[in-house]
Amino acid sequence: MILMALGTIRAETESFLPISEGQSSFNTSPGGHPFDKYDFRKDLGNQGPPDGERFKGRGFVQLTGRTNYHVHGNAIGLADQLIGNPDLANDPTVAAQLLASFLKSREQGITAALATGDLATARRLVNGGSNGIDRFTDAYNIGKSLVPDSISA
Repeated sequence: MILMALGTIRAETESFLPISEGQSSFNTSPGGHPFDKYDFRKDLGNQGPPDGERFKGRGFVQLTGRTNYHVHGNAIGLADQLIGNPDLANDPTVAAQLLASFLKSREQGITAALATGDLATARRLVNGGSNGIDRFTDAYNIGKSLVPDSISA
């Protein structure tokens, strides 16, 4: 799971610093307001504008959506502070705690995928797709080559 975390940080932030998601064709319609594609995403718990932009991806894991901000903010002891101030997700300490909480919530699926070497599935469980899979795979495999087999699981 440590390698999963490091690979996720590499794939999501590249710089190993928590960041906010940038606008792209994946989150913003042509001519639409920023992050409008997220506004009504029920799977993210968003309730309409301005939720898309307010709860865009942030931190090491690019935590996205009202529900994730609520669930993982509560899990790390912030109650609803993340709902009131989503930019807290970019504080390095908070970002690290959110990453750990998010990975923990998907640990069973991730560890099963990693046990069979299925890095694409492990990545999809975090990202929902294959974005950053090359950077993730590269970082994961470099780390795995440096960790003795007796502790790599």
